[in-house]
Amino acid sequence: MECEMRTRNIVDSTPACTLLTPRERFRRVTHFQSTDHPSHMEFGWWGETLQAWLEQGMPAEVNDGEKMEAFFGIPSPRSVPVPAGLFPRFRNYTIEDDDDYIIAQSPDGQITQTFKRGGSMIPHYLKYPLETYADWERIRDERLDPRIDRYPADWDRVKAELNASDLPVVLDLGSLWGWIRDWMGFENACVATAENPQWLGEMMDHLVNLCLHTVERALDEVTIDAGAFWEDMAYNAGPMVSPAFFQEYMTPRYREITDFCKRKGLDVFYVDCDGDANLLIDGWLAGGVQGMFPLERAGHMWPKDLREKYGDSLLLFGGVDKHAMAAGRKAIERELQYLTPVVEQGGFIPFCDHRCPPDVTYANYLYYMKRKCELFGIPKPVDYDALLAQAESRRGGQAPATEHLPEGAR
Repeated sequence: MECEMRTRNIVDSTPACTLLTPRERFRRVTHFQSTDHPSHMEFGWWGETLQAWLEQGMPAEVNDGEKMEAFFGIPSPRSVPVPAGLFPRFRNYTIEDDDDYIIAQSPDGQITQTFKRGGSMIPHYLKYPLETYADWERIRDERLDPRIDRYPADWDRVKAELNASDLPVVLDLGSLWGWIRDWMGFENACVATAENPQWLGEMMDHLVNLCLHTVERALDEVTIDAGAFWEDMAYNAGPMVSPAFFQEYMTPRYREITDFCKRKGLDVFYVDCDGDANLLIDGWLAGGVQGMFPLERAGHMWPKDLREKYGDSLLLFGGVDKHAMAAGRKAIERELQYLTPVVEQGGFIPFCDHRCPPDVTYANYLYYMKRKCELFGIPKPVDYDALLAQAESRRGGQAPATEHLPEGAR
């Protein structure tokens, strides 16, 4: 008996739709097919969040991201370990370290100054590896050579594990503009879109060629569930490039990659882009990229509005407002109620709209996980109720902090 295709009342309890693995469930959700329940995924946490939650009662042995995934019952998808970008990367080393800051070279080649006070602050960039055309030629030939074998020495073992995995398998398809922005610097890349777009097009063409050469073997030998692009080319006020530039220089190149992958059997693609990417969605869809991630609500990426506008042509990943999660339980409840009808329509995997920050308390995070499962019909993989009771007991049974809804919540 085959589950029925539909975009309403997506949960199905017929025998053919029960006892799915996370991988099977992910494939059905991303094709708007009926499933036993929505996928249960999250995007991770800040390092400061881990430290804060340990102080608030999370067990001491849960001391890294991998252990947090196991503790909360939300393992990440498996990634194909084939780097599509710089290979080898730049040497990561400290140039100067004093009482106030650290100057270092990053794996992407930037020289950065990071101040020791201020938590997860964006570093100050002192120098970029790509400033001239000669720099591009050197990086292209030394670190972006399609002829270099990027596959691990134990590839036969790795691919066998990926094919047998019960978790979704995601293939990195790289970046067209985001990497170039990192190598050139934000201002230089934005100026280049206006003054030297042909050079950007040349670099993008090389990245497309590199991607196709790199991923072909993986597509031939591994069953892939999703292809992932990374761009981060928008702020909360809008994108870093114009829609016209995007559609002329990027959409056709995305289409070249997605068409190649589709011929190999991969038909689900999403892009990781923070901020307000609304003006770029049409360009991504035209390029064959139908998934938006992580739907930052502070960037005006509203799941319900996107579903109403784009229907089942758009896949949604993320979209749970981290500011509502920090605001308290009334805000969490209101947020999940807002998202419930979108989840029921399918094609949506809800989770925190970026890595969870430390202003979300451990107890509120447990409440969010508990209510997310209850409202969306997800079987709880661990006993969130018991963990929440322990967390509340630790703080002496105090009532949750004063509730405040985030600005713009609806």
